[in-house]
Parts: sequence; structure tokens; C-alpha cells
Amino acid sequence: MSKILILAQHDGNKINQGTAKAITAAQQIENHSIDVIIFADDIDSIANKAAQLAHVNTVHAIKTSNENWKLSAGITGKFAELAEGYSHIFGPSTTFGKDVMPCVAALLGQNQISDVMQVIDANTFKRPIYAGNAIITVNSPHNKIVATIRTASFKTADMQSGSATIENHNIDNPQSDTKFISLQTGNQERPDLQTAAKVISGGRGVGSEENFEIIYELADKIGAATGASRAAVDAGYVPNEMQVGQTGKIIAPDLYMAFGISGAIQHLTGIKDAGTIVAINKDSDAPIFEVSDIGLVGDLFKIVPELMEKL
Repeated sequence: MSKILILAQHDGNKINQGTAKAITAAQQIENHSIDVIIFADDIDSIANKAAQLAHVNTVHAIKTSNENWKLSAGITGKFAELAEGYSHIFGPSTTFGKDVMPCVAALLGQNQISDVMQVIDANTFKRPIYAGNAIITVNSPHNKIVATIRTASFKTADMQSGSATIENHNIDNPQSDTKFISLQTGNQERPDLQTAAKVISGGRGVGSEENFEIIYELADKIGAATGASRAAVDAGYVPNEMQVGQTGKIIAPDLYMAFGISGAIQHLTGIKDAGTIVAINKDSDAPIFEVSDIGLVGDLFKIVPELMEKL
């Protein structure tokens, strides 16, 4: 039987959907048993939520000091220790997962398989290369596999029907050289960009940081997350955490609306798995119209207010 251990990502209050998507990937391995590992300082509440994840047998709940569960340096030693008895160790291919999983792979003496987008069997996976322009099949001959799961490629497993057993652990020798100080992030009231069903993004065509308010207003109107192209980030209109694309976040919302984004290949890499792509741009020759399901040539500063009036 394949014993699979999955890293649970959370914000202290709720489990990130990337965890549930990693569970969906794990289910595609035949004859499997799935456990979850979770770190937190206030562990009891979040461990109970992890226990509600469907298809999970055991939750390894590890109590940490302060908020060092947000740092790979504070948790990977214990993670690798508990992972010794597992054939597969998966984590979501999010910022957190990309920080933690390579360290775990190194401690276990394994090569990591990154951004798994399809599970063929217990040792064979597909992943994108060349900014998503090619897909390769990777076969690992090892009896222990460490991998990050591309969240845009898998559906979210049920997060409320599980009844896993919780096993409590402590970190005996907490790492002390690196400490969590603070987290600076954007508006946390909007949905998470990587798991949101609806995303509204702006590009260089929005024109300024102040003009991005029109994007935020529309997003708040329909309950969407907000994103941006690299051009908008480089211009200083929005923070880096909003960047969508090859060097930003890879997303797969049901609805993606792009305002003032021309559609460079690096940006399209990040949205190609979206359900419906809507593009609004003044340039009728913008590359994004080639991949959009609905395209509208026009001034976003006229279109967005008209759209909001009808919502």
C-alpha cells in the first residue's frame, strides 16, 4: 500500500484549499492511505478542521512555538522525521509549499518532483516545463517520492465530511536561529487568489495605483479575488503578491476577467486552466483575445462602471 503524507497549509483559522487539491491528487494513486501533517502554535482548533478533510485517516498535529510554523526552518526537521515511514510526501505548489517541500526533500535525500499536474501511477507523473508550453512525464525509481502538487490542475476534495484521528506531537528541539517576525500582505478580506472561483485582474492599461481602485470595487461587488500582470506589478501599481503568470501565481478560477492586460505568454501561462476567460482591452490585436472566451474592445474606464451599474 502507498502511504501518503500531505502537508496542510492554513492561516491559523482555516485550511487552505490547496491542501484539499493535494488530497485529490493523492487519491489517484491506487491502493493508498492518506495522512495529513499540520503545524501551528494554537494547534487544537486547526487540527480539528484538518480532521474534517475527506479521505484522510490520521492528522499529525504538531505544536510549535510562537508562529514559527510559517517558516520552513521551524518545521522541516520534524516533518522529515515523521515522513520517514511514508512512500509519498506531497505539498501544495503554493508559496508556503514551495518553501517547505524542497527542504523536506533535501533532509530525506530525495529529488523533488515539482508542479505535478497529473498522476499516472504511484511512480509516474506529468508536470509542465518551458512556462507550460510543454508537458513532460517523470518516472521516479525511488521508493520515497517528494512532490509539490499544482493546485490549478486538481479539484478541491470535500473539506467537511472527514473524521480523521488526531495524533499530537511536539517539536523537541525547535529551530531558534530563524524566527517569524511579521507578515505583510494585501487585503485579506478578499478571497485567496490561488483558490478563488472568480478573479479580476488589471494590467499596465489600468494606468496607476490609484486607478486600480476600479478593479478592487468590481471585485468586491462580485466577491472576487484580485490579480495583476507582471507589468502592473513592475510599474508599482500593486504588490508582488497579486502577480499572476509564469513568475507569479498559477490559478484556475471558474471566471477570470482581465482588464488592460495585453496577454504576454508569461501571463497566459498562469491562467490557461481557467474555466471562462473574459478580456477587455483597447487594443483589438492584443494577444489575450486569442485565448479569451469573451472579448470586448473598449475603454475599461467606461466599461467597468457600466458593468457595475447592471450588477
